[in-house]
Amino acid sequence: MKRTQYQLGSLTREARKAGPAVWIYRWREGDVHRKTVVGDVKKYRTKADAMAACEQLRRNANRQVKTPHTVGELVGHYREQELPKGKSPSTRDGYECYLKTWILPMWGEYKLSDVRTVAVESWLQSVPRSLGSRAKIRSVMSALFSHATRWELYDRNPIALVRQSAKREKVPVVLTAVEIRSLLSELQEPYRTMVFLAATTALRASELLALQWRDMDFDAGQIRLSRGIVHQKITAMKTEASRKPLPLTAELALVLANWRAKCAYNQSNDWVFASLDKKGTQPLWPENVLRRHVRPAAMRAGITKRIGFHTFRHSFATILRSNHEDIKTAQELLRHANSKVTMDTYTQAFDPAKIAAQERLADMFVPICSRGSA
Repeated sequence: MKRTQYQLGSLTREARKAGPAVWIYRWREGDVHRKTVVGDVKKYRTKADAMAACEQLRRNANRQVKTPHTVGELVGHYREQELPKGKSPSTRDGYECYLKTWILPMWGEYKLSDVRTVAVESWLQSVPRSLGSRAKIRSVMSALFSHATRWELYDRNPIALVRQSAKREKVPVVLTAVEIRSLLSELQEPYRTMVFLAATTALRASELLALQWRDMDFDAGQIRLSRGIVHQKITAMKTEASRKPLPLTAELALVLANWRAKCAYNQSNDWVFASLDKKGTQPLWPENVLRRHVRPAAMRAGITKRIGFHTFRHSFATILRSNHEDIKTAQELLRHANSKVTMDTYTQAFDPAKIAAQERLADMFVPICSRGSA
């Protein structure tokens, strides 16, 4: 079924040979393009004022537009208008997964007016996934209806009152400093340097594997962060906090310099952890690194915990806490943007405090990743 898209119309300012310039509003009725004069610039001094005056014109222009009546039709509109804008590839992929796997099969044929808060809440309790996954499904459904209300396709968001806990069902896996040392002792390059870097900086996997040698400012003692990589697609950093540089301590700089001297791809624009199979055109795949190298090394070290790249981030935070580091310093090193306690209670950490905290943590692993080790 072909649908006419909801239209906002366009507003432009046009000069006149005589008199002040005027605001022109344009819209479409079927295949016919229409326009009308909203008023002159003396009456509406700004575009925002003129746009506000167009509200009724816009409503009239859309009265005959066929709006989505079912959840499936709303998903189509959302895909066209919302998903391509302001969403990273990984976020779009995640949304598509929840839409195709859970929301459309269950709710696709429902009329928007038949989607009820309590019914959605009850259904979510039956979804055989973790609380976190259910919360994400709820979030995507809420985004759908928020989209509908913003575009005036529907007048309410029935998901707004749906209760769904996102509380962790399992305590995150954390490695001790001793376990990290043991793991490092079982790893060969480049995986030893990769794990050492992850353990001492708390970089996310997407950030770690997106590093290029030009991001290492050895003179300034900083690791600059400007990109991520997910499924070999370069993405923007999620938040402003995520883009903050990290300290490149002397010990970490030495470990990285040793790796750069050995690796096949060591030019400025090369990936720090480039894939030999892809002749340096791509970084390594995190799943392959974990499955083929990190987890087997953990088994050899007698570590039975299930390790992922985020394990090193959780371990970083836990070890900092056990070292009694300042909360604000930890928050900045982890680059958390939404930690209300640290943001509201503590002042900005000075760079020397961050460097000292990271050095103390890195020193706990030094005997394994030491100067010039093989």
